[in-house]
Amino acid sequence: MRESMDIYPRTAAERAMKLHEVLLRASAGKIKWWQAAELVGISERQLRRWRKRLEEQGHKGLLDRRRGTPSRRRVPKAKTEQVLSLYRDKYFDLNVRHFHEKLHEEHQIELSYTWVKQALQAAGMVKRKAKRGVHRKRRERRPLPGMMLHIDGSHHQWFQDERWHDLIVILDDATSEIYYAQLAQEETTGAVMASLRAVIEQKGLFCSLYSDRGAHFWLTPKSGAKVDYQRPTQVGRAMKELGVQMIPSYSPQARGRSERNFSTWQGRLPQELRLRGIRTLEAANEFLREHYIAEFNRRFTVPAAQRGTAFISCRHRNLELIFTQRYERTVDQDNTVRFHNLIMQIERAEWRPTLAGCKVIIHQHLDATLTLTIAGHRVGYYSAEGKLLTPLTKKQIKAVEKTLKGKVTKQTFPLNLQIPHTTRDSHFPTASTTDY
Repeated sequence: MRESMDIYPRTAAERAMKLHEVLLRASAGKIKWWQAAELVGISERQLRRWRKRLEEQGHKGLLDRRRGTPSRRRVPKAKTEQVLSLYRDKYFDLNVRHFHEKLHEEHQIELSYTWVKQALQAAGMVKRKAKRGVHRKRRERRPLPGMMLHIDGSHHQWFQDERWHDLIVILDDATSEIYYAQLAQEETTGAVMASLRAVIEQKGLFCSLYSDRGAHFWLTPKSGAKVDYQRPTQVGRAMKELGVQMIPSYSPQARGRSERNFSTWQGRLPQELRLRGIRTLEAANEFLREHYIAEFNRRFTVPAAQRGTAFISCRHRNLELIFTQRYERTVDQDNTVRFHNLIMQIERAEWRPTLAGCKVIIHQHLDATLTLTIAGHRVGYYSAEGKLLTPLTKKQIKAVEKTLKGKVTKQTFPLNLQIPHTTRDSHFPTASTTDY
């Protein structure tokens, strides 16, 4: 009895014991048979069948006779071994959802996702996930594309070796469409600006940008405190010039949409790179641009709540100068500017004899070249090494006479004629003092 009960779940054994007790009480005449049927929750006809089984087989006859019998819908053993072998030998680092898609597309194996997950878990190839924590309410999506974009970076071993890289992703809040995804050595201000400029050139200006409180986006005077809206970063200044509102995030849960998106990236992209033998950063980014972003959007993009778009054109904006890192310096007496151990010589301009003492704005472009401007005037374009690339034309240069001491005569506007006040220059006779 005990041995037969061990192979049954606890609920089935308890039900059999309850049924046995009710049948004994009805057989002893303590309760009516219709009352016994109501206690068990079955019909009187079914109760008579259970009584017959009890008389013929004893307590064992009250147990479910389907226990241990193979299901007619079970997957054949050969196909089960094929699925486990594929995962063990080829797709060992894919998540269950990704592996289920590969079975359908690459091997034409039509099995349910639940069966595949349970088979892998039963074989010990996939760990069971822990239950989710407290209940949180998901923020509603924006109704139109372009109303809010998410930008974030994920530091991960994308090539499944000792190398770590950052994946910078920009996605739309309304549709989860990926507008930009590139691998970089490190998430820097220049890399962030390059990603934003690429999206604006492709799609247009958007309304708001949602990001974490990284140093590229916000200045946080105290760790964990609120950001300083009055002191924008380089990215914040560029977004302000374009009229894009920046929204800071104060917790990973608040960025749930982008965090879940990165979970999908980490569960798929490394495996796709491995299956295609991609081992370099350049090849990986080419694969992202040419193939994988479109494939990712095809699978995970959702339709927007409303028709239309919030993107607007920005053809009249000078994105080349907006997406630069700006620094302020003072021109030295020899008309040179020092910047990061570089000395850049400024040529003479026609609109001012000397630029010494002027405040100059250094625009560091995304390709590391430098543009110098003073009061809106461009005074030089230099390479990353400080070499002048495009000298000023002859029309922009005007020779300035210098004295023997090497000083430039200070000019006043309007020019001072400096006429000496002598009596011979006067057209009016002066009266003699003796006349009074």
